[in-house]
Amino acid sequence: MRRTVYEADHELFRASVREFIDRTLRPLDEDIRTERMLRREVWLEAGRQGFLGMQVPAEYGGQDAGDFRFNAVIGEELARVAAAYNSIVSIHVDVCAPYLLELATEEARKRWLPGFCTGELITAIGMTEPSGGSDLAALKTTAVRDGDSWVINGSKTFITNGGHADLVIVAAKTAPERGAKGITLFGVEAGTPGFTRGTKLDKVGQPEADTSELFFDNVRVPAAHQIGELDRGFVHMMERLPQERLSCAVANVAHARGVLEETVEYVKQRTAFGQPIGGFQHNKFLVAELITKLDVAQAFTDQCLAAHVGGELNTVDASKAKWWTSDAQNQIIDGCVQLFGGYGYMREYRVARAWMDARVTRIWAGSNEIMKEIIGRSAGL
Repeated sequence: MRRTVYEADHELFRASVREFIDRTLRPLDEDIRTERMLRREVWLEAGRQGFLGMQVPAEYGGQDAGDFRFNAVIGEELARVAAAYNSIVSIHVDVCAPYLLELATEEARKRWLPGFCTGELITAIGMTEPSGGSDLAALKTTAVRDGDSWVINGSKTFITNGGHADLVIVAAKTAPERGAKGITLFGVEAGTPGFTRGTKLDKVGQPEADTSELFFDNVRVPAAHQIGELDRGFVHMMERLPQERLSCAVANVAHARGVLEETVEYVKQRTAFGQPIGGFQHNKFLVAELITKLDVAQAFTDQCLAAHVGGELNTVDASKAKWWTSDAQNQIIDGCVQLFGGYGYMREYRVARAWMDARVTRIWAGSNEIMKEIIGRSAGL
């Protein structure tokens, strides 16, 4: 089915993103997986191409595109190569950017956004804690006011870009007795005394992404680095989660599409019992199911993307897109592994790596169970 969410400018932009990927990213693919992080040279080149500041006003060094579809194009093209590449970059441009643009002080915006756009300042967001998971209201990290500073103590885990981020947006309790109504956000810069990082976490999939634990031991940050209103951090996070979940959905579908396209070509060429394996009725029917499942997921995601551009995407629809596409992605890629047979279980094949990479999408950005809880509540249950 022909997609209508994008216009000619977006497709021209897509060609530029693909050229960047082929020239800058693919040659380093093996090295990035081994090093478990995106090299700074790639960030800097992405910055030179203008890809990191699409939504940032020109006064801070951005492109001021004013259209999230450009971000979605970047996410789609990165995810088609490897899910982790989208994860790494989308945390920066889709997740962290709105906090800095909409909630940071003017002093902080001038300090952080120019480097954000060039790739000289890489960002991460510290929400998840070892004991909290998806329960953001159960944070244990605290921030206590001391004169013109805040002193932060606590820890975070599963933080994408955590090991090499230059700036981390940290959620902390400023009024612990108020629960979710006592959370505030802060920008913590690398090199701040007391801010340390654990080793890179050894994940089942997405080895390209630097995922780390973060520790805060009497970390003192200036009051000007408070992001948003005091004690309204939970509200700020809830307001911005729909974009993050849409970003996940966009990447889920693109990732599955890239793998499925390769699988269709494979079953046309691989022979067994004297004919291409795609010609066997069971395999043909399986491919038909996977293609249809993908196109249905794509159609809903595109509708959500159009709604977001129009300022109409709500939490419930974003939750639907996140859980549906992550489930569909896992089902599609699992089917692709089956079609590849034994080769589908070999790490040297992209389909095997994609199978491992996809599993986490049912967990992060709010587990699928949380998504269903949100949707169920919207039905009055």
